[in-house]
Amino acid sequence: MNAAVSRGIINLARLGRLTATSAMTLSPRWELDAAALRDSDTQLDVGLHLDWTSPFAVAKGHGLSLKRGVLIAALGGYNKIKARVVIEEQLDAFEQVWKATPSHIDGHQHVHQFRGIREALTDVLRNRYGHMPKSQRPYLRVSDDPSDRFNFKSKFIASLNANAIKYIATQADIETARGLFGVYNFSGGEFVYAKKMAMWLSEVSDGCIVMCHPAQGDLDMDDVDDSILKARHWEYSYLASDAFAQTLTNSKISL
Repeated sequence: MNAAVSRGIINLARLGRLTATSAMTLSPRWELDAAALRDSDTQLDVGLHLDWTSPFAVAKGHGLSLKRGVLIAALGGYNKIKARVVIEEQLDAFEQVWKATPSHIDGHQHVHQFRGIREALTDVLRNRYGHMPKSQRPYLRVSDDPSDRFNFKSKFIASLNANAIKYIATQADIETARGLFGVYNFSGGEFVYAKKMAMWLSEVSDGCIVMCHPAQGDLDMDDVDDSILKARHWEYSYLASDAFAQTLTNSKISL
């Protein structure tokens, strides 16, 4: 996304506070930051952050606003043939730079669950990786919160057809994560974020994902500002802290 995000991810990985990251392969930073991640010698799963709604996707020619994207999905869905081309291009860009299959696939603003895109994605994954042992194939992140504490944003994201993508992935023998925590409205500061993290960790079960959005420091001159940099900074501050390490211990959570 930008230099601050990549820097935050790499530094938290070095601290052992992250287990996975997802790459925006349309970004002009991808090759440079992939090299920095590899050189950091961190033990992370690295996957593809499928992109239809960022400025990078707009510059590439297929991008659109999230509002328009949701509308297209609701009114019949994306053209699956065109969607397959976009997905293959982003997977090619990932593998050419990372020199390996992505460990997982998710989506910027959860676009991987949109009607038309999800069907194209499962087709591509089955055709591209179906010959591999299941343990080596990418899994799908599903934006479904299995807890009892759904907020409006969690409900909305889950409503973007989390159940549909789980169903078609199962039919295609593609593994999915069991649930997604970490959804909030990017307000409240570090103290509120710490309280939310403790709540998520009290409810998360094996195989679920706790999503986070950290960044460290300022943007570079040519960077994209994705509007939530302030929240990214307080997430980074908390995740890098001794307090987060103690919360993990208290929750008996092993990342």
